[in-house]
Amino acid sequence: MAKKSMIEREKKRERLVAKYAAKRAELKEIANDESKPMEERFKARLKLAKLPRNSSATRLHNRCQLTGRPHAYYRKLKVSRIALRELGSTGMLPGMVKSSW
Repeated sequence: MAKKSMIEREKKRERLVAKYAAKRAELKEIANDESKPMEERFKARLKLAKLPRNSSATRLHNRCQLTGRPHAYYRKLKVSRIALRELGSTGMLPGMVKSSW
């Protein structure tokens, strides 16, 4: 189980990304538009830099929904490999059986 503080920090980042997504996209559009004057593009870059760092989507990290583990994460299932194995062993995942030989 991951530290609760790390899980909560990640949730906070998700909220910030959702909150500032529209504003960030709008400023990026202005900053990357070649037809706009250089001063306006520069001001957009400055405003973009003033936004909270954690509002950037690149700062998000995938974590297991059950345990909060950041490594060995299956995107499709949103769980880590350890949680996946436990779910499969207990029969919670349809079609998945524990192999033995």
